Amino acid sequence: MMILIWSRYHLKAQLKNVLTFCPDTQDLLGALPVITLIKREIGYIKEQYHKQQQELALKQEILEIAPIAYLRVDQENQLLWCNQQAQHLLQIDRWQPGQVRLLLELVRSYELDQLIEQTRQTQSLQVNEWTFYPTNYVPEGHQNQNYQKNNLNSSSVALKGFAYPLPQGQVVVYLHNQQPLVELSRSRDRALSDLTHELRTPLTSISLISEWLERRLADPEGRRAKQMGQETQRLINLVEDWLELSQIQDNPYQNLRLELLELNDILLVAWEVVEPLAQEKQINLRISGAKTLQFSGDRSRLIQVFINLLDNSIKHSPNNSEILVNLRDNQDEQTREISILDQGTGFLDKDLPHIFNRLYRGDTSRTRQGVDDQSVRSGSGLGLAIVQEIIEAHGGTITAKNHPDTGGAWIEIMLTKTP
Repeated sequence: MMILIWSRYHLKAQLKNVLTFCPDTQDLLGALPVITLIKREIGYIKEQYHKQQQELALKQEILEIAPIAYLRVDQENQLLWCNQQAQHLLQIDRWQPGQVRLLLELVRSYELDQLIEQTRQTQSLQVNEWTFYPTNYVPEGHQNQNYQKNNLNSSSVALKGFAYPLPQGQVVVYLHNQQPLVELSRSRDRALSDLTHELRTPLTSISLISEWLERRLADPEGRRAKQMGQETQRLINLVEDWLELSQIQDNPYQNLRLELLELNDILLVAWEVVEPLAQEKQINLRISGAKTLQFSGDRSRLIQVFINLLDNSIKHSPNNSEILVNLRDNQDEQTREISILDQGTGFLDKDLPHIFNRLYRGDTSRTRQGVDDQSVRSGSGLGLAIVQEIIEAHGGTITAKNHPDTGGAWIEIMLTKTP
């Protein structure tokens, strides 16, 4: 009998400890039977569970109809859930809610995989932009990791991804479809290209008239005619550069004439073109790194790239200085890397994100104003934009920054080896 009484007392003490944490039970512990308290708390727990389930269902319904793509993966990169936008954007047609499958089986995107992995490793928000090619997209005329533009436009999607880490190695990714913005930009550029094409003939006529007037008029009228001719020539250069940029952008791969090249030789040919300008400022070129660096590319286009970059470096370098070019064959990453460093004052931090934008005018110390008679080509504000398009047409990347030690402008080019 004593054992039974002790057991009931011990059971009540345990229930009291459990129920102490439940709301509104302290004042009832001594008045209500234990069974009543248990039923009350079970009902309270069921009510809270039901509310949480309703809240969870509401949030999932909101995500399902959200205008932005959403997906969640576990620590093994298995797709746990995604909404309708993600299924449509990434063309996921072999997955049903409730299934758990490897994301790689459903979406073939190296950039998406990298974004998820970087988020998991850093345990912080990661953002990336890339062009997604659906798994049913079969490139035609594959050459040097480049694809035909006509298929590219109809099948590719420009994406911007935001990835957030979750507990237990899970990651959620929000994807923004930027393709409408890309199409809008293309439409705008096409309209401007049509306009610039129409400007070529009248500008050429004005240039010829200004030359005729300059030969026949005495100063000060002659100087005015010369100035008019210079400004007209600047507009002609702008029109030609814009048309060239549009042509490269519209047909980046068809216009390339690929052949096996020595990048060292390409650099020397470009330097010969700009060397007269360098001699006037006593500027030397120093090439270091790999002695031979072969690459399959378009000779004339790559010469154009280095003429533009070296010309810019000369213009913004002090007298009696050097332009340093380093060539590197990165065997591990299968890339050719070229860096160009001048000893000028570098770029302003606010200008760096926009260096390769069309017609961008930042720090006036690194932009050309009007026509420079000593320049290889007068400034149009499109030179670096053309350079970027040519490099990207070769499957490469180009970045601009300031050297951490010298502060000079530092251009880095990365070209992928021919497969």
